[in-house]
Amino acid sequence: MAEGSNNGSNSHLPNLQGVLRLAVEASTSSDSPVVSEPMSEERKAWLQEALSDLCRGQLDEVQQMKECLEILNTSEERSSEEEERDDEQLRKKEGALELLADLCENLDNACDLVKLGGLEFIVSHLLNDPSSGIRWRSAHLIGCACQNMPAVQSHLLTLKALPNLLELVDKDLNDTVRIKALYAVSCLVREEETAFQEFLQLDGFSVLLRGMQSGLDKLRTKSAFLLHNLLISHPEHRGKFREFCVNETKTL
Repeated sequence: MAEGSNNGSNSHLPNLQGVLRLAVEASTSSDSPVVSEPMSEERKAWLQEALSDLCRGQLDEVQQMKECLEILNTSEERSSEEEERDDEQLRKKEGALELLADLCENLDNACDLVKLGGLEFIVSHLLNDPSSGIRWRSAHLIGCACQNMPAVQSHLLTLKALPNLLELVDKDLNDTVRIKALYAVSCLVREEETAFQEFLQLDGFSVLLRGMQSGLDKLRTKSAFLLHNLLISHPEHRGKFREFCVNETKTL
C-alpha cells in the first residue's frame, strides 16, 4: 500500500465514531422506560455536523478515485530524452493503483469505480501493461474491488477479465504478477456461480494444477488453497478432477 494513502479517506472517522457512540448509547438504553426529551441545540448541531462530514468524506473519496483515473489515463509514450519524467509518471500510476485498491476496501467505492468506468479501463489497458508493477497492482485492485461484490463480479465478467487474469497466472514472467492475478481470480470465482462456470469453460482447473507444480512457493500454496475451496463448494466436480489428474499424469 502507498504510505499515507488512507489519510484523505479517513479524515471523517472521528465524527463517524461519535455517531456510532450515539447509536450504541441509544441501543443500550432501549430497555429503559422511554422518556421523551427535546434534543438540545448543541447536540443537534453536533449531529448535523457529523452527518455532513460523513457525506463529505464519501464525496471526497469519489473525487480521489477520479483523480487516480486521470493519472492512469495519461499518455504512456516514452522517449529516452524524457526517461526521468517517465519514471516519475510510472511511480504516480503505481501510487494511483494502490490508492484505488485501498479505497475499494469500501464496498460503496468499489461500485463507484464501476460507474466511473475505472475497471473497464484497467482491464482493457493496464492488465497487459509493459510494466510488471502496473500489471500486478491492476490485478490486486481487481481482487479488492470484486471480493464479495456480485455486481462488480458480474461487471468484470462482461469485460472478459477472467481469461486475461488466468493468462497472467499461467504465463506471466513476473512472479508477483502471477500471485496477484491468482488473488483476483479467487476473488472473482469463489461463491459466484456464473464466474465459476466460465472458469470451468476456460479450463481453470488446469491453470491451478500447473500453479501447484510451479517452482514458486506462494503460487503453489495459493493454487492448492483455491482448488481446495472450489472443490468443497462444488463437490460434483471432484470425480471429474480426479480423472483429469490421472490423464494429466499419463501425459507427463
